[in-house]
Amino acid sequence: MVMLEPQLRNISLQFQIYGEILHAETCKIGHINETYTATYNQGGTRVRYIHQKINRTVFRDPVAVMNNVMRVTTHVRKRLEAEGAEDITRRSLTVIPTRDGMPYYRDLQGEFWRTFLFVERTRTFEAVQHPGQAYEAGLAFGRFQQLLADLGDPRLAETIPDFHNTRKRFEAFQKAVEKDHYNRAQSAQREIDFALKHESIVDVLLSAHARGEIPERITHNDTKFNNVMLDADSGRAVCVVDLDTVMPGLALYDFGDMVRTTTSPTLEDEPDLSKVQMHMPVFKELARGYLEAAHGFITPAERSQLAFSGQLITFTIGLRFLTDYLNGDTYFRIHRPGHNLDRCRTQFKLVRSIERQHEAMQNHVDGL
Repeated sequence: MVMLEPQLRNISLQFQIYGEILHAETCKIGHINETYTATYNQGGTRVRYIHQKINRTVFRDPVAVMNNVMRVTTHVRKRLEAEGAEDITRRSLTVIPTRDGMPYYRDLQGEFWRTFLFVERTRTFEAVQHPGQAYEAGLAFGRFQQLLADLGDPRLAETIPDFHNTRKRFEAFQKAVEKDHYNRAQSAQREIDFALKHESIVDVLLSAHARGEIPERITHNDTKFNNVMLDADSGRAVCVVDLDTVMPGLALYDFGDMVRTTTSPTLEDEPDLSKVQMHMPVFKELARGYLEAAHGFITPAERSQLAFSGQLITFTIGLRFLTDYLNGDTYFRIHRPGHNLDRCRTQFKLVRSIERQHEAMQNHVDGL
């Protein structure tokens, strides 16, 4: 249920925000959490904050989520300060503590709320508009990984265990097809067949990691293009947002999701599949930006799978959309009947486009 503004006013009083809340509005971004932008009057200056209710169905341990967020944002800020960076409050998210110093507030219904300082003078885009934006996305997420490469023990919590474990995602898909509780398998038969024919790719990165060829890293794990905030004037990347899934993972998962969300000039639920294709000029700029930031830590084994990672993660996300459709749309928020099936079809069309261009993509990476 979306909260009314008077109810949100009570939530706002729990955090260390000084001033009068003027108004709040719902942010319609993201599939998971309930998010509001709230404007406050602070001594005659209007200051904006983000209030967000954590989705406990998806994130079953909100305390662990916020512990991760605090460790990551604190570490990134310290790294930026050590480098003498400017404008740090725009380059890393700032968590606003509660009145008693906690990073979250738990209301009487047991829901978890957190607050961030709003990053002003920025824009986000659902789809890349030109190759230069892909370069900025690659640079931003590569830089994010680089800043966290020296974050020590303890190991970050896995906020969603096996989030990018394609084998387990495939098994969940198979179970959904077998049970077909909502009698939807028939309407998705082509997509089901496509998924089954691609089972051979699901273990490639998992097996390489198990053999010790690809290392575990601290990764964002949700590197959609709209999770990069770009400066409204210069268009340069300012900061990375949506940190709930920052946890141990593979660098290739992050790069693969960047390929998925930047290289096709369409939304992830584009119904006109003729528009969905991997654009090589955009991929080239994405790879250039990422490797410019990540060259100091990425290994040859990781580089050799950068093109494939786009195919794998796009397939994995499509599989998740398909599974959720078959299971009755219980995970991703939908805005129309069949929305998750549309999302799945878009992903699978992009997989086919990446497959056709894989060799050229990897050849470009090898030349950087």
